[in-house]
Amino acid sequence: MKTIDELLADGVSGKRVFVRADLNVPLADGTITDDGRIRAVLPTVKALADAGAKVIVASHLGRPKGAPDPAFSLLPAAERLGELLGAPVAFAQDTVGPAAHDAVDGLQPGQVAVIENLRFNPGETAKDDTERGEFADRLAALADVYVGDGFGAVHRKHASVYDLPARLPHYAGHLIATEVGVLKKLTEDVKRPYVVALGGAKVSDKLAVIDQLLGKADRLLIGGGMAYTFLKAKGYEVGISLLQEDQIPAVTEYMQRAEKQGVELVLPVDVLVAREFPDLKTKAPSRFTTVDADKIPADQEGLDIGPKTRELYASKLADAETVFWNGPMGVFEHTDYAEGTKVVAQALVDSDGFTVVGGGDSAAAVRTLGFDENAFGHISTGGGASLEYLEGKTLPGLAALED
Repeated sequence: MKTIDELLADGVSGKRVFVRADLNVPLADGTITDDGRIRAVLPTVKALADAGAKVIVASHLGRPKGAPDPAFSLLPAAERLGELLGAPVAFAQDTVGPAAHDAVDGLQPGQVAVIENLRFNPGETAKDDTERGEFADRLAALADVYVGDGFGAVHRKHASVYDLPARLPHYAGHLIATEVGVLKKLTEDVKRPYVVALGGAKVSDKLAVIDQLLGKADRLLIGGGMAYTFLKAKGYEVGISLLQEDQIPAVTEYMQRAEKQGVELVLPVDVLVAREFPDLKTKAPSRFTTVDADKIPADQEGLDIGPKTRELYASKLADAETVFWNGPMGVFEHTDYAEGTKVVAQALVDSDGFTVVGGGDSAAAVRTLGFDENAFGHISTGGGASLEYLEGKTLPGLAALED
C-alpha cells in the first residue's frame, strides 16, 4: 500500500486531494463531546495543506437514512477541524452537488474544505454495486488524488471507502498507516506474554475475535456485560444481568478449547450488583453490593467487576509484553461502576509492554476517566475495524488501498 509520504515526495501543490476521514464524533445537542477522531486525522490534513494541496475532507457521521438530516450534519466537525488547524475551513452543505463543487473550486493551494455527511446520499452505503459506483464517480469528479485515512470505516464496503480509491490514484494517510502497523504487532511476531482484555455488552460481538485469539494470546481476561454469558455457561446464577443464552454453547466450546490449548481464560471472581440499572443522566448514587461471581442474586444484575477481580486482572496484566484491550469492564459512565474499567486502564498505563486500546467504548472510557492518552502505546480510532482485522477478515477499505 502506497502511503502519503510517497505522495508528498512526488509533490501535491495545487492538486485536489480527497481525504476520506472518520469525523464520526459523538454530539450532544450539536456540541462535540469527544474530538479524538478529528485530532487523529489532523496530521494528514495538515501535511497536505502545508504542501500546497487543495484538501477536500469527507466523512460520515451517525446513521442518517440516505437523506439530509440536520442532526447528523458535519458542520460542528468542520468548525472544530478549523480550530485545530488554526485556519478557516470551508463547508459545503451537500456532498456532490453545487455547494460541494463551489467549495472545491474556491480552494486555493493550502486550503481545506469539508463536504457534508456522505451518508446523506444513499449511494454511499448502497448494497448495489452500480448505485455505489455512480456515487463514487461523482465524488471522483471533485478530486485528483485519494487519501484514505478513515480507519474507523475501513471495514465498510461503502462508496467513499471501497469504490472511490479505484477511480483515483490512492494512498494511505498517516493514521491508517499507523493503525495497520499497530495491528501487525498484534498479529505478527508478537512479544509475549500477550494478554487480551475484552469487555462490552454483547459476547456475540466478540466471538469471532475470541476464536482467533485462542490460537495467539496467552491470556484472555473477560469483563463487562459479556462476562455473564460465560458465568452462566459455568452453571452460575447471573440474575437479571446481560445474558445471551443462545451463545452459551459457543462460549462453552471456547472455554474448553482454551483449556486444551493452554490459554488462560480469566473470568470475574466477584461483581458489583444492583436491583436497578443506574441513571446515567443524573449520575445519582445507586445502591449496590459486592458478591462472589457464583452468588449473584436472582433479582439483581452485575454492573462492574468487583475488587478481587480488579486485583486479579491487574496482576494478569502486570507482566504482559503485549496488551490489547477492547470493551469496558462495567458501566463506566456511572461513577459507582467505573472502577473496574479504571483499574484495567491503569494497568495498561503502568505496563512496560506495548499497549493498545482498541477504539470504541474503550477509547471513550480512557478519555472520560481522565487518563493521558500518551500513556498508552496506541489508542485506535476504530473499534469495529480493529476487531475485524484481528478476526482475520479482509477489510474493504484496506484492500482498496492495496491495489
